[in-house]
Amino acid sequence: MSWKSILIIVIVFVFLSGCVSDPVVQKGKLNITSSPSSSEVYLDNQYHGTTPVTIPEVGLGSHTLEYRHSGYKSWSTTITVTPGSSNYYAALAPQTNVPVPEVIGQTITVVPTPARTAVTVQTGKKTMIIGDSNVFSGTASGTNIVLLTLYGPGIYKNGVPLVQQNVNGLGNWNYVWNPGSSVESGSYTVIVSDPWKTTSDRTEFTVIGGGVVSISPSTYSAGTGTQMTFSGQCTTGAQSVLLALYGPGLYTNGKELGPFSVTADKTWSFTVTLDSTMPTGVYTMYVYDVPKTSSGNTQFTIGYG
Repeated sequence: MSWKSILIIVIVFVFLSGCVSDPVVQKGKLNITSSPSSSEVYLDNQYHGTTPVTIPEVGLGSHTLEYRHSGYKSWSTTITVTPGSSNYYAALAPQTNVPVPEVIGQTITVVPTPARTAVTVQTGKKTMIIGDSNVFSGTASGTNIVLLTLYGPGIYKNGVPLVQQNVNGLGNWNYVWNPGSSVESGSYTVIVSDPWKTTSDRTEFTVIGGGVVSISPSTYSAGTGTQMTFSGQCTTGAQSVLLALYGPGLYTNGKELGPFSVTADKTWSFTVTLDSTMPTGVYTMYVYDVPKTSSGNTQFTIGYG
C-alpha cells in the first residue's frame, strides 16, 4: 500500500470520527446574593426569584443581570457566563429624596424631586380554581401607573406583562385577571412595579384544578379493629385532600377525615384502625382535593373481626 493510500484512509477516519461525535453543550450555574437580601433577580429580563438564589443551566456567553428591591435603586450589569459555577453579589443603594437646585434668573430656587415611588400588591384569592378569575390590587405613590407581570407554569414561565394599570386619586389600583380554562395548575407570582422599575412588590398564589384525584384501599374486605391504608394520587395542584366515609349506622350522613398533605410526587396516603364498634356492611370512602375541584371514591366491606 502506498503512502498516499494510507494518508487518504487516515483523513477519512478523522472525518468520520468528527461526524459521529456529538459536541457536549456546556452550561453555567449562577449563585446570586445581594445586600439587602430578598432582592428580586432578573436574568435577561426574566424573573428568577429573590436573593439568595441559584440559577442552573445558563447558556454560555453574554447576559444581562438585574437586581430590584423596594426602597433601593435598581442595579444591572452585563455578565459573561462561563462553564461551571460563578458567584455574583450586588450592594443596592437606598433611594434618596435630595432636593435639586434650579437656577431661575439670578435666584437659586430649591425644587424638590418627586416623592419616592412605592407600590404594593395583593391577591384576592390565594388559592384559585381553574376557570375562576382573580383580583390583583394594591397601592402606589409617586406614580399614576403600575405595571403588572405574571410568572408561573406554561406560557407564564418567562413572565407575561398583563397590563399597565392606572392608579386612582386615592393611590389605589386593582386589576381583574380572567384567564379562562387555559391556565395551568401550579404556583404563580405576580409582580407590580412603577413605570421606571425603580421599585416593585410581589405576591404569590396557587391555581388548582384540571386534574384527577384517585383512591385505593389496602384491602377491600376487613374486620373491625384491623388497620387499613387508603392512598392515591392528586394531580390538580392542590396541597391537601379531604376524606369522607359513608356507611351504615352513624356513617349514614358521612364522617369527614383530614386534611392530608399531598407529597411532591402528587401522592397521598392515610392509615386508620377500624373502630370495633363500626357496624358490619358496605362502606364508601370519598376523597376530594381542597377546595373540591375533583374527587374519587372506593368501596370496601367490614365483616366480623
